[in-house]
Amino acid sequence: MKSQINIGLVGLGTVGTGTAKILLENRDLIARRVGIPLELKRIVDLDVTTDRGIAIPDGVLSSDLPGLLTDPSIDIIIELIGGYDTAKRVMLDAIAQGKHVVTANKALLAVHGEDVFAAATRAGVDVGFEASVGGGIPIIRSLTEGLAANRCVSIVGILNGTANYILTQMLKEKQEFTDALAQAQAKGYAEADPTFDIQGIDSLHKLAIMVNLAYGTPVNVKEVFTEGIAQITALDIQYASELGMTVKLLGIAKVHDGDVEARVHPTLIDNHSPLAQVHGVYNAIHVVGDAVGDVMLYGQGAGAMPTGSAVVSDVMDIARNIQRQACGRVPPTSFPENQRIPIRIRPMEELTTRYYLRCMVVDRPGVLSQIAGVLGHHGISIMSVLQQGRQEGQTVPLIIMTHRASERSVQTALKEINQMASVVSQPTTLIRVEDEER
Repeated sequence: MKSQINIGLVGLGTVGTGTAKILLENRDLIARRVGIPLELKRIVDLDVTTDRGIAIPDGVLSSDLPGLLTDPSIDIIIELIGGYDTAKRVMLDAIAQGKHVVTANKALLAVHGEDVFAAATRAGVDVGFEASVGGGIPIIRSLTEGLAANRCVSIVGILNGTANYILTQMLKEKQEFTDALAQAQAKGYAEADPTFDIQGIDSLHKLAIMVNLAYGTPVNVKEVFTEGIAQITALDIQYASELGMTVKLLGIAKVHDGDVEARVHPTLIDNHSPLAQVHGVYNAIHVVGDAVGDVMLYGQGAGAMPTGSAVVSDVMDIARNIQRQACGRVPPTSFPENQRIPIRIRPMEELTTRYYLRCMVVDRPGVLSQIAGVLGHHGISIMSVLQQGRQEGQTVPLIIMTHRASERSVQTALKEINQMASVVSQPTTLIRVEDEER
């Protein structure tokens, strides 16, 4: 039994600072819960001069990464530098030294997680990554332990606070996408380069991790359909409201006849859905288990303290395992390696759902019947049509809601519709509809 667990932290940025703050300021509470002290012994960062607003003990902060990785007294290393190559080397080197690792790096785990997990299994050390999905929301532990007795029917989540903030501003303040994005950047909710957030890549990484854990299968992120929110306009938000619906960027995973359906894209959901009530920078994840039914987790998906909270929870969990000599009790991928089975990710063209279509058309007789004819030719039935006012000869929006149809048929039909002389100025906007079905 150890009398103290020593922690090394790599990266003192936003999340690193929050993590260090919690470890230092809550050290007495943490020691009581674990049973022994957890000592933040070393911190490594390239910048050792900037004041982070926390009282770091003398001699703890340095730029000596090799010294940290080879320090035999360090039990757990926290990687919070982000990115791929350097972060992966840090984690693999730490594991090779027999050290347990904790990370918030969803991009690394989504793309290179199999390498990290395999190395940890061989070395007999634990990997904690609760903070990689949903910030302070405990979804990783829920999937690996709390809901482990369930077959996971579906996972549907708002996984990116930046995108959710933008869509909220477009809804509540009637802003266009570019204005809402600029405001998100001004408030610090979006990076100077917001590509990963607005193009759905951040949500993709988080969804891939959850699919891996929920279904016990490796996930190639290239096989997961991903679409961002840049094409959504204030007009679409307005028409969605008139239809009693809300636009959200969702990560969606479901089981279908032995396949896993996994996709990220803007989605119309009914205003009565709990996810429709999640606004601003908040995240929410709705899980359906075959035994437990509906489970909803909601909270801050980013930020120094919420994410730091999740990081420290992993550190504490691993510290308990060290004390009880129970490392590896829960496999990093939730399933023992010999029980993981490659499962086919269903291609997007095989999706069947309802669709919102906005065509910008010249307002003249016969246009609707022409479009309806193309849809009907491809087996797509119209549920409703919305067109406000008449502006003879002018360009107007024509909103069509379909019944359930296949993605392949809809995409083929849209290619024909977009080539029609009466459809002008821009390609038809398509937003998929998520029905709460079992």
